Amino acid sequence: MNATPTTFSLKQIAIDFKEITKAGLAISVVFSSIAGYLLGVADFHDLKVSTLLMLAVGGYCMVGASNAFNQVIEKDLDALMDRTKNRPVASGRMSPNHALFVASLLTIIGLILLYMINPKSAMFGAISIFLYTSIYTPLKVHTPLSVFVGAFPGAIPFMLGWVAATDHFGIEAGTLFLIQFFWQFPHFWAIGWFLYEDYEKAGFFMLPTGKKDQSTALQTILYSVWLLVASLLPSLGYTGRLFISPIAAGIVFLLGIWMIYYAVKLYQLRTAKAARTLMLVSVSYITLLQIVYITDKFLR
Repeated sequence: MNATPTTFSLKQIAIDFKEITKAGLAISVVFSSIAGYLLGVADFHDLKVSTLLMLAVGGYCMVGASNAFNQVIEKDLDALMDRTKNRPVASGRMSPNHALFVASLLTIIGLILLYMINPKSAMFGAISIFLYTSIYTPLKVHTPLSVFVGAFPGAIPFMLGWVAATDHFGIEAGTLFLIQFFWQFPHFWAIGWFLYEDYEKAGFFMLPTGKKDQSTALQTILYSVWLLVASLLPSLGYTGRLFISPIAAGIVFLLGIWMIYYAVKLYQLRTAKAARTLMLVSVSYITLLQIVYITDKFLR
């Protein structure tokens, strides 16, 4: 008779852990880190399963910790928004102290695992958590520049994978950082657009002008163009060991045009549906880009 409550409790704990760490986002970030690692290794035979596992688990812990700290800080604001009111802390299912314990534990585990790979990886992981929780999160209620600040920790994972593989930060890691940095803007402005009314309830400023207007849509196009330019840099031969062939560059160019097309559609229509479509395209873009880079490296 006691089995049912126990089963329910364990299931609820698993659900709450998934929600407080934002598992979907965390897994996509881990994918970016693994992609960077695969690009960083000299060749397929240099892959280390142990390093990959530490990177994957450590990366998940870093993102999970950032999200858990964020949900403690924003618990009262999360309760105001439809999208977030059922989160563990905002809904009252998890106390702020329990959430802080989870966040702190994830931080410690993540830093240890990344340090076991190399100290630089741990340093970038720590910088990511600090920027996300201590600067990006508080700025969200004050200025649209929060998205600019948030783009820095958001751009670290792709670069982190390269650093984990090479123990070196150079032009290659910097280029990977630049690609994911520029990607943040059309991606998050699209989210900020179609969730504008919900964000408004909590007083979050996510769009560059603070409004769903022509200027915001135009900036989304411009950053999509910069993203395409950054994504093609490895084809020019100036980014060290990070290089893509002309065929891969052609595919990346088409992906960029695809993204720019939907950014232009947002400019023309300025609807929530157009913004949601751009968001989905942006997620597909970064995933397909990473797959193209990796495939090109190992098939060349």
